[in-house]
Amino acid sequence: MPVVVAVLRESAEGERRVALTPEVAKKLKARGAQIVMEKSAGTSAYFPDTAFIDCEVVADGPAALSRADVLLRVQPPTVEEIGHLKEGAVVIAHLAPHLGPERVKAMRDRKITSFAMELLPRTTRAQAMDVLSSQAGVTGYKAVLIAAERAPKFFPMLTTAAGTIRPSKVLIVGAGVAGLQAIATAKRLGAQVEGFDVRPETREQIESLGAKFLDLGVSAAGAGGYARELTAEEREQQQQALANHLKNIDVVVTTAAVPGRKAPRIINAAMIAGMKPGAVIVDIAADSGGNVEFSEANKTVVTDNGVSVIGTSNLPATTPINASEMYARNLYNFLELSLADGVLTLDWDDELIAKTCLTHAGEIKHEPTKQAIEGASS
Repeated sequence: MPVVVAVLRESAEGERRVALTPEVAKKLKARGAQIVMEKSAGTSAYFPDTAFIDCEVVADGPAALSRADVLLRVQPPTVEEIGHLKEGAVVIAHLAPHLGPERVKAMRDRKITSFAMELLPRTTRAQAMDVLSSQAGVTGYKAVLIAAERAPKFFPMLTTAAGTIRPSKVLIVGAGVAGLQAIATAKRLGAQVEGFDVRPETREQIESLGAKFLDLGVSAAGAGGYARELTAEEREQQQQALANHLKNIDVVVTTAAVPGRKAPRIINAAMIAGMKPGAVIVDIAADSGGNVEFSEANKTVVTDNGVSVIGTSNLPATTPINASEMYARNLYNFLELSLADGVLTLDWDDELIAKTCLTHAGEIKHEPTKQAIEGASS
């Protein structure tokens, strides 16, 4: 029997993406898979049921889950949904194990083989499967559009009959995928853009996009291309330099996030107090604690000195067509490692499969998650 791949309508609040698009469904069918999709699964991403000509559309989630050999999701399945899966089924999604230990235990107990796509090794071979990078690109793009809409100034320089309007000064904090996309977007909008990262080797990437690298006089270069932890003296020096620089900035977008950990605090209340009235800060890490003091997910806080601190949440869901297209291709490229002629064969010698695995055969395979859950239970 061919492997059955199931896709559900996402149930998380505000989630508009879908884990499968008509394009990817066609590719899965060509590899011999049978696809079962819950009714209206793609509607919120503007993919109607009629577009999924390679799928069998069923009335509800349980009907799809009970037949699934493989479940594709954007957000983690609920404990109830896990209970509808067959023992030994495979789940591929962004699983956020640190936020849902009860889900991890439910998958373990039901002997579900689950793959948390955020655990995928960040290697060249894995780039086409990297959901963190594809969705971070969407986030960086949308964060700058939010900032431009909220800012009380134009981004570009304009020459008018009433005189010249100077461009906005924009600072992007963090030069990962989200930060670099934010820099590129702000440049396209005509702003005067600077980029900052504690890793000095990001200077070349920032400057290649036409932005200026903000050097605060402190290097956090460490072994293997990773940033080392700053000393207390270095941190104080960096914060003072950043505070002085922020006084002349119109827009800040902060993008520093670490999967599975609380976001680092970069901009504090004292720095914000020194900024210009009307300045705007967009914090894309608000969901995980925030890079900015005062930021809360899905809220805008206006400080006493007129600075708007905008905390965002799940920005990829606000661009569901393209975000779904990229996410579905990521999942397909990962599933393709194991799927041929309608048969799913997991190669545990492949590091992309082994290191992305969260649970398998009644065990938690990701050691930090295992330690956290077992430590909490003892």
